[in-house]
Amino acid sequence: MIVVTGATGRFGPVVVEDLIAKVPAGEVAVVARDPEKAKPFADRGVDVRRADYDDPASLERAFKGADRLLFVSASDTTPGVRARQHADVVAAAAAAGVGHVVYTSAITAEDGQSFLADHTTTERAIRDAGLTHTFLRNTFYTEELVPGDLVSAAVKTGELAAPAIGHPLVTTPIADLALAASAVLTGDGHEDAVYELRGPGWTYPHLARILSELSGTQVTFREIADDDAGGMAFVLPLLRLPQFGTPTPDLERLLGRPATPLEEFVRALG
Repeated sequence: MIVVTGATGRFGPVVVEDLIAKVPAGEVAVVARDPEKAKPFADRGVDVRRADYDDPASLERAFKGADRLLFVSASDTTPGVRARQHADVVAAAAAAGVGHVVYTSAITAEDGQSFLADHTTTERAIRDAGLTHTFLRNTFYTEELVPGDLVSAAVKTGELAAPAIGHPLVTTPIADLALAASAVLTGDGHEDAVYELRGPGWTYPHLARILSELSGTQVTFREIADDDAGGMAFVLPLLRLPQFGTPTPDLERLLGRPATPLEEFVRALG
């Protein structure tokens, strides 16, 4: 049985859709705080199990019979919250006898800074629990750094404004990372592996050129100060770390194809 947490978020549903295209739906279970939101999967034969990262007892019940568990990291990055939730997930997985934990870790988890330090702590907890594991050190989602409203505004005004990063950013879309997770869950030879999942590098000037070509409207790039970066400012110290500018082959190997290039991502935004 493959058990998937986070089944009603952005990442988990893409994984589940790919899983049930590969294996019988009855061999897949999803974990959701609100089972009603997972009803479309239940209607297709997937086992829906109610559990909450804040309810350790529910987690152990939900993980029973899991040969492989996709542990999708919690979204609450409030200091102390995610570390506590993750410790409970790890303890529940060990108590339930989960065969193999596939954890959505993050880029730089070897020595995470800021909110990424939770992944460093969680990887250590999984190892200390003696669980067979695969760590998917996911890069940041392209969706977060190239949101649709940014693209629309740039085409409308003819200008794309962003701070200097210092190197190309190796982000990739959510779907690429989710499909890589599915490949691990359904494949062999991933025991105790660590995969650095990063996409092809891109820059904001590169994005401006792509927008110009796709829209037929000239979009110019303007560099702005960090203080003018708005909601992006708090991640700038992370984005400037060397790992965010260093591509790796792991994602392409798991996907069996190149990661989605920025031009294809932007074109899909419409």
